[in-house]
Amino acid sequence: MAAKFAFFPPSPPSYELEEEEEAEDCGKKLRIVTGVSVRNNNNRKNVDVLRLETKRGNQVVAVYFKNPAASLTMLYSHGNAADLGQMYDLFCELSLHLRVNLMGYDYSGYGKSTGKPTEQNTYADIEAAYRCLEEKYGVKEEDVILYGQSVGSGPTLDLATRLPKLRAVVLHSPIASGLRVMYPVKKTYWFDIYKGTADDVVDWSHGKQLWECCKEKYEPLWRIIERAQIVREAARSSVDQRDKCRLSVEQKEKPRLSMDCREKSRSSTDRRERSRKSVDLPERESIGSYQHEKARNSIDRFGGMIRSVGLCNIDCFKPTATAI
Repeated sequence: MAAKFAFFPPSPPSYELEEEEEAEDCGKKLRIVTGVSVRNNNNRKNVDVLRLETKRGNQVVAVYFKNPAASLTMLYSHGNAADLGQMYDLFCELSLHLRVNLMGYDYSGYGKSTGKPTEQNTYADIEAAYRCLEEKYGVKEEDVILYGQSVGSGPTLDLATRLPKLRAVVLHSPIASGLRVMYPVKKTYWFDIYKGTADDVVDWSHGKQLWECCKEKYEPLWRIIERAQIVREAARSSVDQRDKCRLSVEQKEKPRLSMDCREKSRSSTDRRERSRKSVDLPERESIGSYQHEKARNSIDRFGGMIRSVGLCNIDCFKPTATAI
């Protein structure tokens, strides 16, 4: 009953297994087929698809990616509602970019693995995968990294308790127990599975509980994320403060700028007034001179008329020596 609530293998499986033609020295090889896509091992010489026998009598499907540049090997236990057909490309990319050999496997009842998914079967499944790494590929315990995602954290931790020389254990969205994923219970019940000590499936508190039980603690990823968020918030706050200061300075500058504008306007008006006065003055002088000249000419013409008739005895009307 507990298994029915805890395990959700994809139905139907996302892949099929096919046997390739017999090779001269290796016998038959398996390949994974997903829909119209064929993961052809002939095109991936460093990929093996395997069937592994477990001590509980099931056959589990595993895939092994060999990276020539690797010095470490990762044993990956995938999450719920997934199988090797869905994980295949991710495994390939991880092996390539992390420069590790990588083995992934399907739990009993998942994909094309036989049997039913139960807690005890998953323990036997991961044990068979690890034994294959040792016996077939010559991998040493101290060069193995166990990676458990979600429900895969259960078998990962079970195996880790029996391998003290492991290089590392990575838990990705780990579960404190199967029941605690569905209900916020604080007690441990006999029917619960994987009873151990901003994800919408597995709350991060599960990982925190497990981390607190570690004898040799490494900094958890959520703390790195929290630190990065603090740094971002501090940077954002600093920018906000600068913006506020800039706005405050601008607000203070606005009255001064307004006053400056009024002063400039007044100055401009004064310049225009001075310019107009400067223009008006020559005009007035010109007009005055013209009027004075007009009057003088009029008088001169009148004096000429007087002189012409010989009636003038006024000195001002008499011609001078310099007169023309």
